Amino acid sequence: MSIQLLFAAMAAIAALIVVMALMSGRRTSEVELHMDSYNPAAGPNAKKGGIFEGFLEGFNKSLTRNKGGRTSRLTEELAKADLKLRVSEYVMLIIGLIVLLCAVLFLRFHNPVLALAGIPAGYFVPGFFLKFRQRRRLKAFNNQLGDTIVLLSNALKAGYSFAQAMATIAKSSSPPMADEFSRAVREMNLGVSVDDALQHMVKRIESEDFDLMVTAVQIHRVVGGNLAEILDTIAFTIRERIR
Repeated sequence: MSIQLLFAAMAAIAALIVVMALMSGRRTSEVELHMDSYNPAAGPNAKKGGIFEGFLEGFNKSLTRNKGGRTSRLTEELAKADLKLRVSEYVMLIIGLIVLLCAVLFLRFHNPVLALAGIPAGYFVPGFFLKFRQRRRLKAFNNQLGDTIVLLSNALKAGYSFAQAMATIAKSSSPPMADEFSRAVREMNLGVSVDDALQHMVKRIESEDFDLMVTAVQIHRVVGGNLAEILDTIAFTIRERIR
């Protein structure tokens, strides 16, 4: 077998790995997979899938066995970017991309040293894309936040509980706001408290304005007061700053 044929085969296999990792990741997000572990109905479904899916499932469990460290941070980064990939799928995507780029560069230039440039490119490009998605999503979230807080305030004035107001936002808003509130509502349906669900949102989004709103809600739950008026004030402040 010639060296060119070997690298062509490597490129084809790597491309297949990248495509399969992306297709596997489309079915659900990391947060939904995490919540499935608390849902008894998800058990049978977790066993479905092909050989590659089974490999990714086992690989993901081995990567996430330890809750701390780099794997946990990567899980959070994927959630912030709203990339519907598990850690194992993201890692396989990077590996496949590195092999693919190295093989393509070698086939194009027939220079093994130049082909090694595919290693840093394949490693860093997904990270740059991840950060780009996070920044774009944060900007869209902040642009929606002022109107969302007003809707929360109006729902409270109409007699809704805060949890019911959150469910209303999940149904009536557009992404990414609707996605984040939908995740929070699903968590609450699984027994997570309102405060914890909001803190999970703060951790995923990392928006200073949203953190301010959540802090105001939590203080209100301790000391009392008119939460709707407080939210109106926060919404006005955010809108003025955006202008």
